[in-house]
Amino acid sequence: MLNRRWWDVVAVAVVAVIVVITLIDTPIGPQTYAAWGVLAAFLVVYAAYFRGRLGFKDSGHHLAITALLFVILTAGTAFEASFATMQTFAYPYLWVTAPSTRRAVSSNVVLSLGVALGYALHYGWAGALVGAGVAGLSLAFSIGLGLWITRIAEIGDERARLLEELQAAQGELAALHRDAGVTDERARLAREIHDTIAQSLTGLVMVAQRTGNRLSGTDGTPVDAVRAAAAREDVALIEEMAREALTEARGLVAALAPVDVGSTLADALGRLAATFERETGVEVDVRADAAGLGRELEVLLLRTAQEGLANVRKHAHARHAWITLGTGGGAARLTVRDDGVGPGDARPGEGGFGLSGLRDRLALADGRVAFGAAPDGGTELAVEVPLGGASTRLDAASTRLDAAPSRRVDGTAAGRWPGAAPAGSEREANG
Repeated sequence: MLNRRWWDVVAVAVVAVIVVITLIDTPIGPQTYAAWGVLAAFLVVYAAYFRGRLGFKDSGHHLAITALLFVILTAGTAFEASFATMQTFAYPYLWVTAPSTRRAVSSNVVLSLGVALGYALHYGWAGALVGAGVAGLSLAFSIGLGLWITRIAEIGDERARLLEELQAAQGELAALHRDAGVTDERARLAREIHDTIAQSLTGLVMVAQRTGNRLSGTDGTPVDAVRAAAAREDVALIEEMAREALTEARGLVAALAPVDVGSTLADALGRLAATFERETGVEVDVRADAAGLGRELEVLLLRTAQEGLANVRKHAHARHAWITLGTGGGAARLTVRDDGVGPGDARPGEGGFGLSGLRDRLALADGRVAFGAAPDGGTELAVEVPLGGASTRLDAASTRLDAAPSRRVDGTAAGRWPGAAPAGSEREANG
């Protein structure tokens, strides 16, 4: 409605139509020339003033616009009755430049009076009735159409405003979710550090202080062989505790490292296993036979494998570990198994927050996690995430593989899998 080029076309088209009508309505006389002069004046006023007021709604300017159109229509219609065609431009222009609906209606009424007056001046007072009829019909059509379009515009503006508010609210909600996620992750990280590295370092400081006291001979006696032997034991203990703290730190870093799935999840698991071997010396076999899981599910399963290897690093004292990934029955299943000391009486979420956090993360995908002793010793962590729809119960037997994975990640197998946990040996936690 406020496109200036569109209004340029309308103004020129209305002038052209009036000129054509006056040319057809012969003979051409002084009144025709006078009407053309009014048309020329209209084009000048439009280019100099009307065109620049599009998009601006000011009471003073709208009053001036109404007065100018009243004069142009009255004078033009007085010379040529066909000049009333100018109403097709004047009424809509008054609507789009009016500061309010009331001002638009009142200016339309004034313009219709100008048309009626022009007819009266052209035909005499006997033609005033015809002019009143034409002006009345035009006025009624203009007001009806103007009110309808104005209502539509108001509804559109209201919807646009509501949409902006909704988008703003969604943005605020997303920001709150991000902040809540960051806060939760910071709290979890703080708990992890407190339960692992901080406690190890605290013990390390205490042992170091005790060693210093033994070596300094605080009671005034020289350091004898007994104290020296005890100090050497303390130094060995310091070294062991430092190594444990270093292992915990590396596990924490590995768990928090950015996830890079890469080309396929199988490739990412292979890279994860290779890195773990270099850092710990624990041999890791990977068997991954799943494709098309979707990026979010792949990231979730990779995080699960990271958490499983982190537990192997911190607790298992293992020499070998196995990672298995497969799909079936509408779900993806991943297991991380080792030949270490076993879980003992540990349950998911006890003694740390890794498995508890993993369980919470799986709950978002309607997944399940099982944690328990492997049949040949060691520990097994198994998760099941539905590929779509509701989650089915985690069936321990479905995650048992008869073929042991080789050092490949292409789905082939060699040797014998260490076995499956007997029924009831796993401790299952719902996601």
